[in-house]
Amino acid sequence: MVEAVIFDIGNVLIEWQPERYYDQIMPRAEREAMFAEVDLHGMNDIIDRGGPFRETIYDWAERYPRWRDKIRLWHDDWIQMAAPVIPRSLRLMQALQARGVPVFSLTNFGIGSFDYACTHYPFLRDFDRPFISGHMGVIKPEARIYEMVEQASGLAGAQLLFTDDRADNIAAAHLRGWKTHLFEGPAGWAARLVAEGLLSDAEAQ
Repeated sequence: MVEAVIFDIGNVLIEWQPERYYDQIMPRAEREAMFAEVDLHGMNDIIDRGGPFRETIYDWAERYPRWRDKIRLWHDDWIQMAAPVIPRSLRLMQALQARGVPVFSLTNFGIGSFDYACTHYPFLRDFDRPFISGHMGVIKPEARIYEMVEQASGLAGAQLLFTDDRADNIAAAHLRGWKTHLFEGPAGWAARLVAEGLLSDAEAQ
């Protein structure tokens, strides 16, 4: 029986599309060249492991003078990359909590970037248990982060239902016996929550 539902945040509750943001402010060919030369997602992993938000990005920017100003925007315009909210996913989170189902987050998110996100998305403070990688010092899909959730919550295996948009993150949870759902849109996630008996059709709208 499911005792808690766990949401990823990026591309589950809030869209996270840095490439889309850069395509809006520079020619696509330039953006592709920048991403090919600079491991911006690797830079972000450092932040998600607990590295300082602004300092990490600005340090990387100095290593690549050609792209310095654009890399700094990963910090300066960050909230425009982490947008918009996915309304139905938020409604599902709130409907579960209204039914008394504990809802956790399990997200690769930096300390500073998460605090900043909360100023725009206050519901990020509403999880019954937040599991934020920056504070944990480990990121998905490393096994340790799932183990830490189990140790902190006292739940394991099929007591947990986890949704994430990345197949590797889902696979790692599945290996631990968690129930999992690859998030490809809120309609599929709503149907899964109904199928698990956690929400009614009406509550899942």
